[in-house]
Amino acid sequence: MVQLTPDSGSEKAAKKLNASTMQRNKIFNPTGDDSLENRTIIKGNMTGLFNLNAVKYPWAKNMYQLMVGNFWVPEKVSGLGDDASMYKKLDAPEQRAYRGIISFLTFLDSLQTVNLPNFADYITSSEVNLLLAIQSFQEAIHSQSYTTILETVVDAKERDKIYYFWRDDKVLLERNRYIGELYQAFIDDDSDENFFQALVANYLLEGLYFYNGFAFFDTLVYNQKMIATGRMINYIRRDELSHVVLFANIMKEIRKEFPDMWDEAKLREMFRTAVEQEIKWSDHILGNEISGISKESTEQYTKFLANERLSYLKLDPEYPEVKKNPYKHLEAMADNNSEKTNFFESTVVNYTQSSSLKGTWDF
Repeated sequence: MVQLTPDSGSEKAAKKLNASTMQRNKIFNPTGDDSLENRTIIKGNMTGLFNLNAVKYPWAKNMYQLMVGNFWVPEKVSGLGDDASMYKKLDAPEQRAYRGIISFLTFLDSLQTVNLPNFADYITSSEVNLLLAIQSFQEAIHSQSYTTILETVVDAKERDKIYYFWRDDKVLLERNRYIGELYQAFIDDDSDENFFQALVANYLLEGLYFYNGFAFFDTLVYNQKMIATGRMINYIRRDELSHVVLFANIMKEIRKEFPDMWDEAKLREMFRTAVEQEIKWSDHILGNEISGISKESTEQYTKFLANERLSYLKLDPEYPEVKKNPYKHLEAMADNNSEKTNFFESTVVNYTQSSSLKGTWDF
């Protein structure tokens, strides 16, 4: 048998291979090391124990309080029966957009519910893994919410067509395939490169893909239409924004701890592709037929959001010429606590778990 010396080419190659391959967590690892000084966001050596009295990433504790405090369920959102009557009064472009956007959002949250555990398998910080578990639950609630909307608002004969709208709509199929294939590539080959791309894809999904759809529902509500749907979307958006912050923090920790994995050129390329696809899809489903939304506002809003999401990562804007949100009149509607948003009031309440934690994991 050949004995490898510390300087042998074979050993160097093995180390290089190991460095460029992700490591799936073990369920139970007796030789693991949970110490803060050796803990890393990925590629650590965790035991499998959730020791939440020893937290390396303080932002995770704050996010836990926020995400648990945002708990809600769709059954408590009132008024969908009124939306069922209002839906029949929408004009044809509004009905088509309503159906198409619900289909797209349903797909996105279904995909996230299934795929988030694949990310968690490689995160080696117990406090961050806990947040991913909460996010998975929230994505399932969102999927249930879209089902509740369809069951209440739309005739039964339309529902299957809405769920599988992407099978017959080439533009939506292209959108779904892009994100789905990036996730599948990492599942099939858990290389550093594929993990990074899947991470960016997740960030784009959470931070960019939902929001022209949200703007559509906000616009309906602004025009006093589909009030209950808009109310439910508002709670979903609140969750999604916390998911954006969660993955922005994960990505920043990876850039700090594993700089060789960080590929800004690839990230920007993916941002540009996502922006192009989001504009194409939104123009396709909304066009210039929805009052308050135009192709120009869609493009400006999508690029504005892309710049904002890049700023969360401490990166320069991709579209420096775009500096303003064209939907200023809708901003107050996104704030549950605004006095101007009476139509978002419902029996859903912000539970007080987060305030009761008082900055500690002990509860």
